[in-house]
Amino acid sequence: MSAVFIERRHRIERETHKLEKRLCRLVGQAIGDYTMIEPGDKVMVCLSGGKDSYSLLDILLKLQQRAPVAFDIVAVNLDQKQPGFPQHVLPDYLKSIGVAFRIEEQDTYSIVKDKIPEGKTMCSLCSRLRRGILYRVASELGATKIALGHHRDDILQTFFLNMFFGGKLKAMPPKLVSDDGRHVVIRPLAYIPERDLVRWAEHRQFPIIPCTLCGSQENLQRKQVGAMLREWERQHPGRVENLFSALQNVVPSHLADGTLHDFRGLTAMGVPDANGDKAFDVDEFPAVPALPALQVVKL
Repeated sequence: MSAVFIERRHRIERETHKLEKRLCRLVGQAIGDYTMIEPGDKVMVCLSGGKDSYSLLDILLKLQQRAPVAFDIVAVNLDQKQPGFPQHVLPDYLKSIGVAFRIEEQDTYSIVKDKIPEGKTMCSLCSRLRRGILYRVASELGATKIALGHHRDDILQTFFLNMFFGGKLKAMPPKLVSDDGRHVVIRPLAYIPERDLVRWAEHRQFPIIPCTLCGSQENLQRKQVGAMLREWERQHPGRVENLFSALQNVVPSHLADGTLHDFRGLTAMGVPDANGDKAFDVDEFPAVPALPALQVVKL
């Protein structure tokens, strides 16, 4: 081997080792910040066959060996009977890594095709059906936590989608109680940027199953918001990280929701307020280039 080839290989190994340490550190930090996993938990990892859920399972298995608390992991995949779904891929992979798993077979594909007109997106109904089935499976397995593979970029995209199209300041929380009130859902990848998961999946060579088997297109609005965030990050590195930090630093008194802050009953009490507005001062922010103009795309 040439010296150049050897040096290149060593550089790749160093970068991969740094990536693994960063992924484990950020997942561990998210778990700690939100008390996602506790001693004795049985964590049901929802495995779709995409890079995110593969990475989630992989990182949790690594942390399971190092964590100061003991917890169990079971992987669950919902086989929805989409035409062309490779039924052997996930069982073969899960057996090869020695993790407990369950493949739940439910023909939700036929139900969705029957209910949704041709050409319309099937994702909403499919998601509701899938959620109900996974809640039931979690109860049957005795799982105390349900882990989903949503990452930092998913959370921010949801925030902007809700703001642009739903008129709400709302994102995906790192931890929540399920809508049936019986389960705790966690997102351990909440601090992880998608680009790191792409690199990790390539390194680990996960047997990726395409997400287009149902024939439904990915949400166009979500794709546009994702492209906007990537362009911002390309032009101004660190901006997306700041956006995510903003979700963790909310000041209700400086928004406009009367259910979160008592604007109607607000009176001057003669006591300094740490969050009080400097009403006549100009906001001071770090000097950065102007925001890029957003292209208006007709949907």
